[in-house]
Amino acid sequence: MKKLLFLFCLWGIQELNAQSRPRDLGIHFGVLPSGILNSITDVPGVQVGHFTKIEGEAIRTGVTAILPHGDNIFQQKVPAAVFVGNGFGKLAGTTQVMELGTIESPIILTNTLSVAAGMAGVIHHTLAQKGNETVQSVNALVGETNDGYLNDIRGMHISRDEVIQAISSAQSGTVEEGNVGAGTGTVCFGWKGGIGTSSRKLPESLGGYTVGVLVQTNFGGNLQIAGVPVGEKLGKYPFRDALEKSDGSCMIVIATDAPVLDRNLERMAKRAMMGLAKTGGIASNGSGDYVIAFSTAESLRVPYAAQSGKLQPGGSLPNDSMTPLFLAVIEATEEAIINSLFAAESMTGRDGNRVEALPKAEILEWVLRNQKSP
Repeated sequence: MKKLLFLFCLWGIQELNAQSRPRDLGIHFGVLPSGILNSITDVPGVQVGHFTKIEGEAIRTGVTAILPHGDNIFQQKVPAAVFVGNGFGKLAGTTQVMELGTIESPIILTNTLSVAAGMAGVIHHTLAQKGNETVQSVNALVGETNDGYLNDIRGMHISRDEVIQAISSAQSGTVEEGNVGAGTGTVCFGWKGGIGTSSRKLPESLGGYTVGVLVQTNFGGNLQIAGVPVGEKLGKYPFRDALEKSDGSCMIVIATDAPVLDRNLERMAKRAMMGLAKTGGIASNGSGDYVIAFSTAESLRVPYAAQSGKLQPGGSLPNDSMTPLFLAVIEATEEAIINSLFAAESMTGRDGNRVEALPKAEILEWVLRNQKSP
C-alpha cells in the first residue's frame, strides 16, 4: 500500500474527492471494457442534458433529460421497454411503452412532486417541434426519486420551462455526474448520491455493440464496492443505524446500439437489477426501482407515419445473442451507481439537513487491497 499512499500525497485528498472516477483510481468492475467515455453517450446518438437548481437554503433539485437520438423522437420512435424492480414510485408513461414497445419522447428524470412539470415540459417540447404541427397525443416518459430530505420538495420548484431547458441542453460527449440535474438532492446508502453513468463495449466477435447506463441514485442497502462490504466497514447499513433507512429509489436508463426489440430490451432491463444488487441495493418495500431500456439502432426506428399493413424494415438479434448484452448491463449498472457516489459532494439543504460525501480515500485503500489479494 506504499504506492497507494504515495498517490494520495501526489494527488491530494481534495482533488481525489472532487474529480476522480473509480476506474481512474484503479477500481475494476467486471471483465468487459468500457466505451471511450465510460458513459451512456458512448452509444451513438444518445444525448444527455441537466438542469440543476440550487437556491437559498432549501432548494436542492433538478432535471436530467436523456434523448435516444437528436432527431424528432416523436416522428422516429425507438424500440423500448420498462421493467419494475419495485414499484413504490411514479414513472409516468409506462403503460404505452409496455403496450407498444416504443419511446416517442425524451426521457425525463426529476423529483417525485415534479413529475407533472416533467410531463408538461416534454409535451410542450414535442408539440413545438417541426413536423409535429398536427400531433394531439404525446406519451411523456417521466421518472423520479424523492429528494425531500435535502430539498423543499413540497415547494414544487421545477417548472415546465426548466424541463425544456434540460432537454434543450442535451448533448453527446462527457456527462456530468454527482450533484447535478435529477441527482442534485439525492441520498444513496446514507451518503450523497446523484447522477452516475457507465458503458460497456462488446468485442467484435460478439457484435461490437455498446451498452450505456445512466442512474439517478436515491436508495439504501448495504453498500458494496467491487465486492468489498463498505457499508459494514463504515457502520452505515440498515438496522445498524436507526437514522439510516433502506427505503428510497433508483432510476436506471439503458441505451444500446444493438438491434434489439422491446421483448429482449425488457430482458436487458431485468438484468440491471442484478447490477444494483451487486452494489448492495435491496429494492426495499419503499423503494421505486425502475429500468427503462431502448435501442438506437436506426434499422428498428418506427416512423410515426408508418403505413398500415406494410412490414417494418430491419432485423433484430435472436435470443441466443443476448447473453453478452446482459453481462454488459450488469457491469455498467454497477459501475454507474458507484460513479454517482464518487462524483457526489457533501451537501446541506432543507432544515439544515446535511449528507456527507462518501469517504473515498479510505474506501479506495480497502478496495485496492482486496483487488490485489490472490
